[in-house]
Amino acid sequence: MNFTWFLAYRYFRGRTTGNSFLSFIKIMAVAGVAIGAAGLLIALSIVHGFKSVIQEKILGYGTHISVMTYSDDPLYRGDTLSVFLQDYPGVADAQPVIYSQGMVQTRDFVEGSFIKGVDTDGDLSYIRQYIRDGVYHLGENEEGLPGAVIGARLARNLNATPGSVLTAYAIRGMPSPLNLPQIRQFHVSGIYHTGIDQFDDVLVLVDRRYARELFEYPDPQASRVEVRVQNLDELDRINADLSEQLPFPYFTETIYQRYRSIFAWINLQEQTIPFVIAVMVIVAAFNLIGTVLIMVLERTRDIGILKTMGANDKNVRSIFLIEGLIVGMAGLAIGILLSLAFYYIQDTWQIIPLPEESYYMSSAPVEPRWYDFLIVSAVTLTLCAMASWLPARVAARLNPLSVISYGR
Repeated sequence: MNFTWFLAYRYFRGRTTGNSFLSFIKIMAVAGVAIGAAGLLIALSIVHGFKSVIQEKILGYGTHISVMTYSDDPLYRGDTLSVFLQDYPGVADAQPVIYSQGMVQTRDFVEGSFIKGVDTDGDLSYIRQYIRDGVYHLGENEEGLPGAVIGARLARNLNATPGSVLTAYAIRGMPSPLNLPQIRQFHVSGIYHTGIDQFDDVLVLVDRRYARELFEYPDPQASRVEVRVQNLDELDRINADLSEQLPFPYFTETIYQRYRSIFAWINLQEQTIPFVIAVMVIVAAFNLIGTVLIMVLERTRDIGILKTMGANDKNVRSIFLIEGLIVGMAGLAIGILLSLAFYYIQDTWQIIPLPEESYYMSSAPVEPRWYDFLIVSAVTLTLCAMASWLPARVAARLNPLSVISYGR
């Protein structure tokens, strides 16, 4: 081992006789770096977790691309358009849907909602994975009532449970004796729960045949055609191509455009929180300036002896620079272990609960990524090296003749 590394390690590990203060400040310096690094890694993992969970819920609830008209007019040949889109390169599936506003009622309560008519087997979303009560089934039950899948918040407002009878009203304009609403009854077959109120509060999924009757859409008209792509990375390109090829009055909208406010909120957190937490690492790293300076002052006589024995300025500077780096590496290692322990505890026991109505989830998610460890490690060690450079340079410039008698 090089003698500069040997001495730096001994200085870091050893205790100064009769002086516990130096050991204390070394512990505090290591703890500062550890807490800063752990805080930054934990913050990054939570931000990544937020983005992944919310994006997964949005993509599970909605479809990738919707093709609609600029006016309220229906798509007159929704079947033809869906066949064209199904054969389009990069498209996994396409389906015409009936989508309109209505009212839904149970025995005691009534609520406004959006009623969506889809294939009997289901729509193109992944809402099945969010079924909390009952089953995803749009077919008829033993009493001949077709099934309906509704959101958890809507079910709570209606006091509905699986098996409840749901009466749907299609209202066009002002109700009057000459403008009576169309009425259709369903049974609640399943209740889904995403945790996002605006998703769980408004949607009723039914078979397209019954939605067509309810809203008086003649076959093969549709409100829109929904598209699911094979690769989300190609979503913007496919959407742009479809926008160019589909004639007026058709237009396309991606799921990211439809819920842009939620994605903007996620991106804002992802961009700002790491910078705020990173200040902890910067402050902890620059605390090393004071720590290494005190180490230099406590070992001025050692520096004089080393220089009289032949050590040059570069050797002395390297010793204290390496000692500062060892403090940084020790703190970084402890910080990484703390963050890993937090990941395991939070993932297992969810010790940090969240109000679901505000954050769309009941506990803070964690999603550590390997490149965060590399970036945080590189930044932390670089800052520690920069913070150790100034006191190490001071140590190298000390005059050996004056420092040997230091303290006499």
